[in-house]
Amino acid sequence: MFIGSKHCPHCGAAAARQEIDSKGKNCPRCKTEMRVVAIGSSKVLECASCLGLWLDTQSFERVCADQEQHAAILGNASIGSLDRSTLQAKVNYVPCPECSQLMNRANFARCSGVIIDLCKQHGVWFDQNELSRIVEFIRAGGLDLSRSKERRALEEERRQLEQERLAQDRHRSGAIGFVDSDRASGIASAGDLLKMLLG
Repeated sequence: MFIGSKHCPHCGAAAARQEIDSKGKNCPRCKTEMRVVAIGSSKVLECASCLGLWLDTQSFERVCADQEQHAAILGNASIGSLDRSTLQAKVNYVPCPECSQLMNRANFARCSGVIIDLCKQHGVWFDQNELSRIVEFIRAGGLDLSRSKERRALEEERRQLEQERLAQDRHRSGAIGFVDSDRASGIASAGDLLKMLLG
């Protein structure tokens, strides 16, 4: 959206971004104070220097589920040049703005290609344009694709476990049959020996 636009030229959504009071939290990348902004109905922290975003867990879940939030986020996506080679060459674990513990890095939905930094207790850090890329992934059906892949993987794992269980059962029954036949032949031999001794 252009500065001063009241509606998104692509989807027609009303401009929903407004600044709120700052909470004084620092950007995990730049270490500068972030400002609190509203995107749609969610309040997020934004770094004015690197344009990264911090969302608490509930806000991020709401963004993933709500179509109107998608329009607001895509409408507010900043256009800037990203140096992909620098991002790929240098991987830095960053601290959570809430608890200062280093966050985990994860591929969103395991197949989106968007690597996010997340603190399981407090929220998710998005570098510039990562949140809008995730929204585009969701809108393109990426979450459904991820779920179906997980379902197929679980079904395959279940099938393999069932095959292993059947193979073990066959092995056990074969071993028991072998032991039983040994016992039967041993008993028959003992019977023959007794007949010889008594007869």
